[in-house]
Amino acid sequence: MDLVQTEIPEGFTRSAGGGHTEEYYLNMGPQHPSTHGVLRLMVRLDGETVKEIVPHIGYIHRSIEKMAESQSLIQNIHLTDRLDYLSCHMTNLGLCLAIEQGADVGVPERAEYIRIIVCELQRIQSHLLWWGCFAMDLGALTAFLYGFDEREKITDLFEELCGARLTMNYFRPGGCVSDLPNEFIPRILKICEHMKTTLDEYDNLVSKNMIIRERTQGVGILSKERALSHGCTGPVARASGINYDVRKDEPYGIYNRFDFDVPLGATGDCYDRYTVRIEEMRQSIRILEQACKDLPDGDFRSKEKPNYKIPKDEHSFSSVETARGNFSTYVVSDGGKTPYRIKYRSPNFSHIGAINDMASGYKLADLVTVLATLDPVIPDIDR
Repeated sequence: MDLVQTEIPEGFTRSAGGGHTEEYYLNMGPQHPSTHGVLRLMVRLDGETVKEIVPHIGYIHRSIEKMAESQSLIQNIHLTDRLDYLSCHMTNLGLCLAIEQGADVGVPERAEYIRIIVCELQRIQSHLLWWGCFAMDLGALTAFLYGFDEREKITDLFEELCGARLTMNYFRPGGCVSDLPNEFIPRILKICEHMKTTLDEYDNLVSKNMIIRERTQGVGILSKERALSHGCTGPVARASGINYDVRKDEPYGIYNRFDFDVPLGATGDCYDRYTVRIEEMRQSIRILEQACKDLPDGDFRSKEKPNYKIPKDEHSFSSVETARGNFSTYVVSDGGKTPYRIKYRSPNFSHIGAINDMASGYKLADLVTVLATLDPVIPDIDR
């Protein structure tokens, strides 16, 4: 599409400007490096000032929800880690919780603790990738290398745990595929101790950096009311002052046994979204240390079945707190071996819908900053 054109593209509103400047339309994506995937943002610009944004999605749509209807519940678990692949253990858990609810499957005590440990370890892993990419989008390449160096230590643990480094698959109805490897817990505690110092270094390197602050404070503000209107959850919502975390407000598994805080922002700008995620890593370390200390002996899974059936007309629902927010799973059964319908509610879809509120009125470079603080995973939008 030409940069300057007279026709208004589909989805845009007509400008009410006085005609003193000439507006034009710019395609940002779908292969733009700062969109972190095949996301296309159609941007209406006045000079370098963003006037309006219309997201276009669907470039990586794989029909996962439709494929779910032709696969068993067990087979569907591997599809969930193709959604938010940076929170794949948590999305796996979401479907497992729904299956356990509908099929009345119990979970051993040890398995509950293992689930918490793996999910919180992955929350840190995901936020480390976000931190590195955020800084790189703003021009700080060094931070990306530091973030990945720490992230690799956790990724190595996951590779040992389940044999994969990206689209990982470990949870099953009733527990986990296998028990934790030997020396797994001491290695986690060592990482936690090291991360406390590392996060302080991140603060000195990026959080307190005046250039970073100038580009994030007061930029991309999303009010509490607009965040609620768009259905935002996770760090994006909490940065706008919405005190909601599924782990606290609707605890699943054994999250109600752990002592941790829910970080909140005050203004809902890019810097608040940044600081909330940094603090979330510290809170995940707290949860990990408690879970590792109290990890009981016993079975890692209840009795395994070749397949699980949910009674006819039974509706199962679960919500989990991924690294990006509320991921919900809704399963409808007709009594057969395959589900009648599976619907996933992803946080990324809602967050992209709010990008016009956050970036309008700011510069084009600020749009890159806003997108970086949303931490989008595009396959989670295109289901």
